[in-house]
Amino acid sequence: MENKAEISKLLSSPKDVVIFSHRNPDGDALGSSLALCHYLTGIHHSVKIIFPSEYPIIFTWMPGSDKVLVYDLSPNECIAAIKQANLIFCLDFSSLDRIDKMGEFVNQQTCPKIIIDHHLDPEPFADYIISDTSASSTCEMIFDFISDLHGKEKITEEIAACIYTGIVTDTGSFKYSTSPAVFRKVADLLEAGVNDVLLQNLIHNRLQEKYLRLLGYCLYEKMEIMPEVKTGLISLSREDYIKFDIQRGDTEGIVNYLLMLENVDIAALITEQPTIVKLSLRSKGDISVQEICRDHFKGGGHKNASGGAVYGTLSQTVKKFKEVIPKYFKPNLSNISK
Repeated sequence: MENKAEISKLLSSPKDVVIFSHRNPDGDALGSSLALCHYLTGIHHSVKIIFPSEYPIIFTWMPGSDKVLVYDLSPNECIAAIKQANLIFCLDFSSLDRIDKMGEFVNQQTCPKIIIDHHLDPEPFADYIISDTSASSTCEMIFDFISDLHGKEKITEEIAACIYTGIVTDTGSFKYSTSPAVFRKVADLLEAGVNDVLLQNLIHNRLQEKYLRLLGYCLYEKMEIMPEVKTGLISLSREDYIKFDIQRGDTEGIVNYLLMLENVDIAALITEQPTIVKLSLRSKGDISVQEICRDHFKGGGHKNASGGAVYGTLSQTVKKFKEVIPKYFKPNLSNISK
């Protein structure tokens, strides 16, 4: 880790630390934030975690999740915590617009800021940028961060459970973005006390009935296949959100079902939000949905998993998506072998 000595010095005396992660936090955002929080608390720092919006209820079992501050729910408390901070961590995002209005307050703070993230093109707003686009998840990077500073023995069972959650969710239960190093670290997490069977159940098998009904509706009524470009699409309108009482996190993972089809290399979930239309894109092999989101939908992420958003109608966004996809389709790609 670069700047190890400087960061070690920063952490050598107790500080008021604030940890941020992005809007619509997922398992990696929450897992990395909680893991770092438990570690820093253990070495005598006072720590607060702040998210722009609420995290999915399926993660309420995670140790410390009940202490997370949400800007949408308590902006004044969040602003006070930011102003009090003398050290800031930004996890699982690399540009301040990913934390919405809080980005302005963070940018104004003169205290040291540290980015730990695995997305492309980090913005230079922080004093220290720990970036690794080859990492499976920010949680994997937090494992390395703690290990580099104080050794694996500092990774308690509580911290290990949080890190494991982020790795599992960002790799799709070890289906992509894996490496020999990831599996070695997971083995270390198991040795630290992680009950992987229990955690897999907590992560994947606590769905509400409405989720399966929504999934069935998406696959039977809303799934559209474009065989000429090996693309699958599901779009959800505001009326669908009302009909199924869709809340934050309820559509998580639905886009991945499209990639289960042999003749689909690009998958899209396009949803109509109150003020914007959001896109969640996935791909197989060498097709970069990150480029699609970056070039056309003001977004980004990873090569095979990215997101974007546009101001416009659902029909306009679907039309634009269908128009740009042929530019990125690779007809002779043999994805399974890559």
